[in-house]
Amino acid sequence: MTTSATETHFAAGPKILVLGATGPTGRHIVSQALSRGYDVTVLVRSPEKATDLEGAKLVVGDARDEKVLRQAVKGRDAVISALGTPASPFREVTLLSTATRALISAIKAERDLRLVVITGMGAGDSAGHGGVVFDKLIFPLLLRKVYADKNRQEAIIKDSGLDWTIVRPSILNNKVGRGAIRTLTDLSDFHGGAIARQDVATFVLDQVTSREWLRKSPLLTW
Repeated sequence: MTTSATETHFAAGPKILVLGATGPTGRHIVSQALSRGYDVTVLVRSPEKATDLEGAKLVVGDARDEKVLRQAVKGRDAVISALGTPASPFREVTLLSTATRALISAIKAERDLRLVVITGMGAGDSAGHGGVVFDKLIFPLLLRKVYADKNRQEAIIKDSGLDWTIVRPSILNNKVGRGAIRTLTDLSDFHGGAIARQDVATFVLDQVTSREWLRKSPLLTW
């Protein structure tokens, strides 16, 4: 593997591990990765939910289990996390931060890998830029505890010393991707937006071989 200022080159297609592969965005990531000729491994807790991920290698286990993660990252060039968690108005959420902490330990035990993680609009310094309905209703009533864990997750990633990129999509939808997206780090004039999961998957996969957004946290929107 050789690197340039903006790209990472692989002798063959990169070998990637996808977490959250059976989720709606994760499925797009796996499908597009396979179509690019990538060698794809997915970590799934329920293999029956992955029967349609034909072409990907399955590792069965919990994303919070460092032992399972060490097995899954072995021989990989990059890890993509599309892990999500349902809205949780009352119960504390710890899945994302716990799994991310275990993942980083597993990566460091194997070798340093490229890490691309999807969090969301509302995490970190993107808080307060989701528009009136998202910021005043959806976020405080349904997502406050989820995003508290996303913030812990982002802090763990940024403190890892790995080659990471955090991807913060605006409100996700299942429309056909447009191919043209905006990647924002200056959110001073941004208040709300939407983007297709298909476009997010394309951007995320591009980061496996690109260093343009290395150690940055772009917000994606149309």
